[in-house]
Amino acid sequence: MLNINDSSSALPSALDDKTPAAATPADPRYAAKATEAAVKFEAFFISHMLRQMRSGTREMAGEDSVFKDPINSDMLEMADNLVADKMAGQRAFGIADAILRQLLPAANAPAATKSAIKTDNIAAALNKSV
Repeated sequence: MLNINDSSSALPSALDDKTPAAATPADPRYAAKATEAAVKFEAFFISHMLRQMRSGTREMAGEDSVFKDPINSDMLEMADNLVADKMAGQRAFGIADAILRQLLPAANAPAATKSAIKTDNIAAALNKSV
């Protein structure tokens, strides 16, 4: 039986705070792996969204429509995955950035203040009375 209070749990060494090799947000390897994982998750999200959009189009299409034809569905899926990877690499949706703000809060603090200053300047310029 597993005891919840047992401190000798089988945590991986990267997650165990007692080991000197524990990953910290300041570690460049951790930042690189977190960035890669966040971008891959954004690519997965975009790919899933494109797959659902294509499925909805197929369901709504008429019987004689080109969109009902399953002939090139595998090539279309591959093209959707390539588009998703490209868009995620450009961080088009901002999902990876949102994940990284949660995983690397100390590293992104100066960048966040710079972007806040820029948006405040834009908002002030837009709110000027003409």
